[in-house]
Amino acid sequence: MGSPPPPRTEPPRVPRLAAGALQARNSEPSGGSPGPEGQVLLRRADALARGGRLHEALPLYRLASRRQQLRAEQLEKLVECLAQSVRIKEGLPAGGSGPPQPREWDVFRCRRCQGFLFEPVSLPCGHTFCKKCLERDRAAGSRCVLCAGEEEEEEEGGAAGGQPLRVNVILSNLLAKWFPGQVKASQLRHEGNLLYKEKKLHAALQKYNEAVSLAPNDHLLYSNRSQINSTLKACEDALHDAEAACRLQPYWLKGHLRKGQALANLGKTEEALREFLFCLALDTGNKMAKSEAQKLLLSLFSLIPGNAQEHLPDILQLLSHHSRLKGNLLNSVGSGGTSHNLQRLLKMNVEQKKGFPLQEEPNVTTSGSLRKSIQIIESKKDCLEEENKLTSMPESAFLISEKCSLLKRKGCSEELRNADVPCKLVKKETVDTKGNSTGQHIPFEFVDPSDLDCSLCMRLFYEPVTTPCGHTFCLKCLERCLDHNPKCPLCKEGLSECLAVRKYCKTVLMEELIAKYLPEELTERRKIYEEEIAELSNLNKNVPIFVCTMAYPTVPCPLHIFEPCYRLMIRRCMETGTKQFGMCISDPVKGFADYGCILEIRNVEFFADGRSVVDSIGKRRFKVIQHSQRDGYNTADIEYIEDQKVQGQEYAALLVLHDSVYDQAYMWFNSLKQALKSRILSHFGPMPAKDPDPQASPNGPAWCWWVLAVLPLENRAQLPFLAMKSLKDRLNGIRRVLTFMSRTRSR
Repeated sequence: MGSPPPPRTEPPRVPRLAAGALQARNSEPSGGSPGPEGQVLLRRADALARGGRLHEALPLYRLASRRQQLRAEQLEKLVECLAQSVRIKEGLPAGGSGPPQPREWDVFRCRRCQGFLFEPVSLPCGHTFCKKCLERDRAAGSRCVLCAGEEEEEEEGGAAGGQPLRVNVILSNLLAKWFPGQVKASQLRHEGNLLYKEKKLHAALQKYNEAVSLAPNDHLLYSNRSQINSTLKACEDALHDAEAACRLQPYWLKGHLRKGQALANLGKTEEALREFLFCLALDTGNKMAKSEAQKLLLSLFSLIPGNAQEHLPDILQLLSHHSRLKGNLLNSVGSGGTSHNLQRLLKMNVEQKKGFPLQEEPNVTTSGSLRKSIQIIESKKDCLEEENKLTSMPESAFLISEKCSLLKRKGCSEELRNADVPCKLVKKETVDTKGNSTGQHIPFEFVDPSDLDCSLCMRLFYEPVTTPCGHTFCLKCLERCLDHNPKCPLCKEGLSECLAVRKYCKTVLMEELIAKYLPEELTERRKIYEEEIAELSNLNKNVPIFVCTMAYPTVPCPLHIFEPCYRLMIRRCMETGTKQFGMCISDPVKGFADYGCILEIRNVEFFADGRSVVDSIGKRRFKVIQHSQRDGYNTADIEYIEDQKVQGQEYAALLVLHDSVYDQAYMWFNSLKQALKSRILSHFGPMPAKDPDPQASPNGPAWCWWVLAVLPLENRAQLPFLAMKSLKDRLNGIRRVLTFMSRTRSR
């Protein structure tokens, strides 16, 4: 008759500790917190789970739950390990989500709600979000989610600022022009949200039904409608919408949370647990997903019979690849199964053929297009049974049936017509000879570049910056306007705060939009800009000239900048990287003198009203070849001048003269009153030391220029010293002035 079946024992891989705990279970209390043995059992199970030995850990957790000694929060380690395994098998980055599935309007996706931008607002930090999202963030006291790690941008660009939120005019107009259906759907979405808050659930659902018909590829609409259906206890409808959201955005956390909740409400515990584990794989810190996963795991353990081990592998099956990432809902047909949606549609059709009236579920449209879809599904199913070839089914049939099952509230034909928005901007190569679309729709192929022109320079935006009042300009254009008036050039709203900060961040979305859809125009615009910068960087031709005071090589020259033309000049010197400009004294005939000195900017301190203080120092002397102007300030073509060197006896005589004049200048300075000496030292610094070789510098010894700057001479008397190419003549001139000063004092 055969030997009797062997007695059932614990799996051989279960540690001896589990056996000991099993023997002691009769002596443990029947409820409440676990005893000492139970605590040891849990610690051992957690250790095994952390080590990746889930096959050994699961029986220990089950033993702990046998007599109600396990609480949901005690499964935290197990849930974390299961989520980590899911993350590894799905190939997800640790602590983050995968890339979003691209859509034709993805460039206009709000990085806060992940939906289509509605009433876009560009923050001072350069990032753009929906106005409603920013209002919620402001109420919560949070800041920009994209630059949260940058302290400076957090302070100015965060949503917690006190400035009113103004819609970006350019972006708003572009959205209305390119995606009218999507904009209307977003408007309906927000109207539905208001109705939902007012507990008008059916009215909110109707708004979302209209929105889905206009934008059938917006995952946010399905996710929110799933929540409405859950509140209405329409769990099946909630699940269908959540599945649609997950398929449109497979790595979107909120969609999988909605799906997990819908599955849990339907009593599909294991499937719900899978979704919540996948949520934790996307975001390890999501408290809601972790809590729900712990509760579901506890309920699964409590359902396991006393000594049955065959159910444990089912839990480990939760770690397999996520089914929603492998394809559409009808993949199960290939393995001999039929999806739930397909069963419902076929059942409805069979009842209709038998003469039974078609039972309409709430919000189900029984249009001719739906019947046609059912016929398509039946025909494909027959083909599958006869030929046993799933691959023989055209992909379009699967897509049609899938859309009909998931979007059953609206006419299937209407939704399929709108699924390829916007069709009016299809790339020519994607249309075959029969007029059918054969490839991916490329929107914005025929974008009018004038839609992205700066209203100030009438050229394509370059480094676009959006003001707090919502208007966008080229950065350089805006700065030039603020040089003259701290108000918006279009609406005249005050921009004093913007001017005070002087930190203009480029609008990221505008830059991305131009780079993606107007690359040729952007290349040409960048070329023009680079040519302008190259021209401004030339320190021989069209050199900017500041007409003010006398400047000398090596001598500091602090300047107070307040005139608009010089604000522009200094800013350009900084932008080009040269940080240099010429300084000349005025001339009643030519406008400025024929000789001057190049100044190099060491630092610029800006004030809230646009004024600035420039710390500069003299570098080289030059002679003006040609006088000219540019954008309101003077420029000149120049050539640089240097001292002529001498040798032999002339050099020896020059050394004697150099030392003599230096000593004379040093004695004169020390003879000054202490108050005057202090003012000179604070402005020009200490007198430079005597040079061992007076001809080492092409401009001569530094102390000579320091003395000339300190001596009380008029500009006209100082100018000849700047033009001299002979160090001997310059020293003799300084000696004559010092001698005159000494004689004047003695009198």
